[in-house]
Amino acid sequence: MLDEFMKTIGDFVFAEDIPEKADIIFIPGNGYPEMAEHAARLYMEGYAPHILPSGKYSVVMGHFSGVLSSKQDYNRKYDTEWEFLKDVLMHNHVPDHAILKEDKATYTYENAIYSRKVTDGLGLTIRKAILCCKSYHARRALMYYQMLYPDTKFYVCADCPDGITRENWKDTEEGIRAVTGEVTRIILQFQLMV
Repeated sequence: MLDEFMKTIGDFVFAEDIPEKADIIFIPGNGYPEMAEHAARLYMEGYAPHILPSGKYSVVMGHFSGVLSSKQDYNRKYDTEWEFLKDVLMHNHVPDHAILKEDKATYTYENAIYSRKVTDGLGLTIRKAILCCKSYHARRALMYYQMLYPDTKFYVCADCPDGITRENWKDTEEGIRAVTGEVTRIILQFQLMV
């Protein structure tokens, strides 16, 4: 019974899809390059004509906390998550004209809110979108983007830069803390929105 409960939590938190051609690729703000590298590969394979990284920095930190992996490849000083993610995209051959800008968001819900303002401001109709995010952040990010784009079909393409996966999250204290923390945030933040 406990195994079934744990599997249900994992299946819920770790949302993931096989990508399809879309109108845009969204990247919620973060300090890991893996999600932007994934978005760059999808762009280069022709999955979408635009990529919209989003983020200023964490509201908790009050500044960009820095690059969290592959520091040898991305060793500039970045003032915002957007600046960092744009650099990752360009480093991975995405042309400047394909990268849209949102550099005001300080938490996940704002990533979605301000991304919607950007796409509306550009007159873009988003029927299908790919969401490149951290694996155990996928459900919460998807929840927010779906709220702001209720008529859009989303394809979640998640990465696990810190090694916490659907299969192993329950095996370590760090994994349990990360995933149960996400469940708690989803519940608490959902209550604020209804």
